[in-house]
Amino acid sequence: MQPGLLEILCCPVCRGELRLTIASERDGEIWTGTLSCPKCPAEYPIEDGIPNLLPPDSSAPP
Repeated sequence: MQPGLLEILCCPVCRGELRLTIASERDGEIWTGTLSCPKCPAEYPIEDGIPNLLPPDSSAPP
């Protein structure tokens, strides 16, 4: 994920601003980490450079 993408992303649950926690970077991009919303308890993982922004209820397997 490119760091500049954070400016246009918002929490899919409450539309709040997301906070980034970087676990690892590769070639100037965020490779693993977490996007979290301070307004609600939602957290979204970043794995292999891709943020998973599915709402928490939607990300659970059926």
